[in-house]
Amino acid sequence: MVVTFIGTGCGVPSQERSSPSILLSLDHEHILFDTGPGSIRALLRAGYTYNDIDHIFYTHFHVDHISDLAPFLFASKYPLAPREKDINIIGPPGIKEFWDRLHSLYGEQLIPSLYSINILTPEEFIPNGWKLKTAKLPHTEESIGYRIEKKGKVFVYSGDTGYSKELVKLGKGANALILECSFPKEVEGHLCPELAGRVARECNAKLLILTHLYPVMRKEEISIGVSKKFLGEFIVARDGMRIEI
Repeated sequence: MVVTFIGTGCGVPSQERSSPSILLSLDHEHILFDTGPGSIRALLRAGYTYNDIDHIFYTHFHVDHISDLAPFLFASKYPLAPREKDINIIGPPGIKEFWDRLHSLYGEQLIPSLYSINILTPEEFIPNGWKLKTAKLPHTEESIGYRIEKKGKVFVYSGDTGYSKELVKLGKGANALILECSFPKEVEGHLCPELAGRVARECNAKLLILTHLYPVMRKEEISIGVSKKFLGEFIVARDGMRIEI
């Protein structure tokens, strides 16, 4: 497993961080989690294009996590480098209604001629040689987090969330536990450094990686807060960072 952080920020513009997007590479299969504003350009800076992605998984429908879906599909129609392989777009309950509205808005601009778009819930998606689990998490009505297991390695991505026992269960024993860490102090529906550290400790995570950082966050404050609750290894993610699990 290789994790590439495409965007580690939020919906507030930052010169250092793009909006949320994470790429998980499983052998020759590429899974993109969330596509915030500017994700397809940031993906290119990381060395990938829209043609490399096999699946897109969404955690919820906030603008800073899903707004580049339309640009992704529009770019895939570029006649000099057209996408030809099918793509699966997976999301929580409501993903099909979201797609219907998006299609109603943009029409044929998004409809491919050389490949198919499959809109699925996690329950309908069948992984190829790896395991997928999800958990409903406290942020929006539809918010979910993802757990992927392959060859004894475990990747967990929370998306936006507050603390919950469901999150701890989802993250148990994770080799890479990727949690949002939005604000210095607790805000409803989000994690702060101390809460992220608490989750990592209760999960017994092997590595905690923090992302979805608002501009107010400072690395020193994050380190102090996490260390109060978690004595294991943790990293503050940055755009373009690549980690092998």
